[in-house]
Parts: sequence; structure tokens; C-alpha cells
Amino acid sequence: MIPDGFILVDKPEGWTSFKTDRFVGKLLGTRKVGHLGTLDPFATGLLPVFVGKGLKYLRFCEGFDKGYSCRCIFGARTDTMDKTGEFISEDYPSEEEIAELSAGGYEKIRQAFSKVQATREQLPPAYSAKKIDGKKAYELARKGEVPDLKPVPVTIYALDIRNIEIPEKGIAVDFDCMCSKGTYIRTICSDLGDITGFGAYAESLRRTVNGQFSVKDAYTPEELEKMVMEDDFSFVRDASETLSFLPEIKLDAKQTRDIKFGRKIAFPLAVDASEERVYYRATSEGRLIAVVFPSMENGALTMRIERLYAHD
Repeated sequence: MIPDGFILVDKPEGWTSFKTDRFVGKLLGTRKVGHLGTLDPFATGLLPVFVGKGLKYLRFCEGFDKGYSCRCIFGARTDTMDKTGEFISEDYPSEEEIAELSAGGYEKIRQAFSKVQATREQLPPAYSAKKIDGKKAYELARKGEVPDLKPVPVTIYALDIRNIEIPEKGIAVDFDCMCSKGTYIRTICSDLGDITGFGAYAESLRRTVNGQFSVKDAYTPEELEKMVMEDDFSFVRDASETLSFLPEIKLDAKQTRDIKFGRKIAFPLAVDASEERVYYRATSEGRLIAVVFPSMENGALTMRIERLYAHD
């Protein structure tokens, strides 16, 4: 029997997110797989993959914040904003410039990080999966067309430099970033390069956090293969864990019966249902019964079911 739930995969460099899906599907003998938060092929790290009935939870998790570790190289630009692209400029700082920057504690670079962290809108890269009239931006870019991309709102909660060193060419800066959904780390590198005037691109990228989950708890493909050979499927986690970020409503026995049969019940909290829809996880004795939201019906605040899990 195919396990249902989700798996924290440590995606290797060179794999697409969809290749990771296919790997998990083949490993577990199912086509019912899907990932949360696409990673570029050159990136590594945390990729939650949902399987079987676990896919019913995926859409509630799409707004998760993300955490990354990145190495940014100052002194060159590529068309993809990362190491996989073609160089479009190379103007590495001279030894004298580097010495001057070092003497000043790399303040010019540190100020650029502070400025980028204050960003509230970001233009997605031309080589991205953003869709324009049904076509992905990178498909247009590869044809030599300029995608008509629009800035999107983003939040960069933290942008912290971990290390600065001098490789053979340029200046390498390792940093950690915590950001909202839809933030491109490649664009952050490019923006840092523009602000400093050196140009910059992402040399390495690793996702460390996705919502409440950490790459420390993820498994490499080799580890997953070994566990399956040993008939150990403990790496498949209960998909209801992914909804722990939702506020909880605890149902009594009668409310649980009513919600299972689709009967209308009063919403137990005093909330403003006219605001943006807020989802809650309705539980009974620690078990997830449904995802619900409040709705005004005939002047009464009613509990509406967005997704019923009680019968799964």
C-alpha cells in the first residue's frame, strides 16, 4: 500500500523539482506526487514532496515563507543571474579596490544588503517560471524575447552576511535570507551587484527552511532509496502536520458529527467575516477534521467547510 503524506527531500544540484517528484513517485510506486515551492536545478536543499492523499493539503501551504543560504559573487553578471547563465559582463574589482573595501570593513557591500532588505517589490528574473499569457518567462527569454514581467510584492525579513572572502576572481559573500513566498534570491544578488556597481550573480543556493520545516530533517535521494530497500517508510510524514500553522478550533463530539455530515454549525469565535478569508483547522481529540472559515449567513456567523478530511 502506498503511503500518504509528505516527504522532506534534500534536492541535489542538477535535479529539477519535477525530477524529484518523479524520483519519489517511482520510489513509492505512484503517480500522485507534487512538490511545494519549486527550486531551480542549480539550487539544493529542502523540497517538500506530497504523495497520495497528502496532495489534498498542498494548496494550503503555498504561502509559506522560505529560508535560503547563498553565495554571491561580486564582479560579474550573467543573463540568468546565477552561475548557469552566460556572462554578460565581467568587471571584477582590482586588488587596490578590494584592499580599500577590506580596510573599510566592506561597508559598501554591507550598505547594499541593508538597502535590498528594505525592498518591498521585486521584478522576477527573465529566466523564471513566471507565466505571461500562458507561457513561462524562461521559454520567451530562450527565444530572445523580452518577457513583460511586472514587479511583485515581497518581504525580506532577514538578510544576514555570514562571510566575505576573496576567491580567484571577484568578492564572494555568503549570506542567509528569510523571505516571503515568490522572492527570488537570484534577483537579490543582481540587485546587490547593481547597487555596488560591481555586478553580481548567485554562485550557489540552498533552501534551508520552508514554512515550519527545516532541511536538517530532510533526506537525500540516496538515504530514501536505502530506507525503502529496508522496508522503512518512516520518512513519510502525516500531511496534517503541514497545517499546524493554521489557528485551531477544537470541536466537541456533536460538532464533529455535524461537520462530518455537512450540517451548519455556529462559528465558535468572535471574528469579522467581512475581512479577508482566514482558514482554521478544526480538530477533534487531536485529529484534523476539516479546514474551515467563518461566513455570515442570514445574519449568523457560520462555520463553512473549505476541505473535509474526516473521511480520508
